[in-house]
Amino acid sequence: MPSTPQEQNQEQNQEQNQEQNQEPSEETKGEVKAENENKKEEPRKEKKKEEKKEGKEEKKEEKKESWKDFIYNPGTGEFLGRTASSWGLIFLFYLVFYGFLAGMFALTMWVMLQTLDENVPRHQDRVANPGLVIRPHAAEIIFNRSDVTNYNKYTEQLHELLQPYNDSVQEQNDLCLVGEYTEQDDEATKKVCQFKRSVLSQCSGLNDATFGYAEGRPCIIIKMNRVVGLKPRGDPYINCTVKGDTPLAVHYFPKEGHLDKMYFPYYGKKLHAAYVQPLVAIKLMLRKEDLNAELVVDCKLEGTNLRNDDDRDKFQGRVTFRVKVSE
Repeated sequence: MPSTPQEQNQEQNQEQNQEQNQEPSEETKGEVKAENENKKEEPRKEKKKEEKKEGKEEKKEEKKESWKDFIYNPGTGEFLGRTASSWGLIFLFYLVFYGFLAGMFALTMWVMLQTLDENVPRHQDRVANPGLVIRPHAAEIIFNRSDVTNYNKYTEQLHELLQPYNDSVQEQNDLCLVGEYTEQDDEATKKVCQFKRSVLSQCSGLNDATFGYAEGRPCIIIKMNRVVGLKPRGDPYINCTVKGDTPLAVHYFPKEGHLDKMYFPYYGKKLHAAYVQPLVAIKLMLRKEDLNAELVVDCKLEGTNLRNDDDRDKFQGRVTFRVKVSE
């Protein structure tokens, strides 16, 4: 029999209720599954963390072991990455290499030394013209003539310089021809010409141990630097001038500041060990008005072919110094 409209409505409502009852059951199933999956993933994550920790620890241990093995590997017997035979070959190579370099250097030095003369410099072009030096060794000689301790340092230098020129020492040397070169190239033992301290007279320190400093008229000793083989032409002498408004008298010892040719040539420190170079002493005759004033003294080597006017070298053939004496 065909169903009535009421029955059809009831059937539709029942179907809708069944569908509604079925839908919640599927959602609950999904939630249950998600919970189960989360529970399964948590142990996996924990395992991964543990594995990472273990991996890091293993790497640290491997680094420690690799560093120790690099220094010394007991398995292979290597030290710093090389075996004993490898280190031996390297050492042998560098020993031969540096030994060869040392041999080449020694051979080069030996060949060069064969070209040199131990008594005479090979090149003297830069010292062809000697310089002048003074004693006391000071660019400015300043003192009070009334105070012994004030000028004692100057007189001590002069006494020290003149010790080898003592007459007792110089008498052991030879008397040479005045005005003539003392050439002795072929002689093995070079003789030394006498230069006695007494030749300096008032500036010898024999009669006046203060060299005139106590009276305010100081002595200054001038000498020429030694140059091997030098033979100055002409008649060399020292000439000193005092710069100022009024001329100042200068006394020379030996007379006229003469440098005799017999003291030339010089043969070097080894062949001419006892050689003494000639000296010239000057005594500045200061007056009362010259006291407490600074005086500039300029001394030059003249009467010869040696230069004294080189602006690049102010000590070549000349010397300049200052003197100030106070009461």
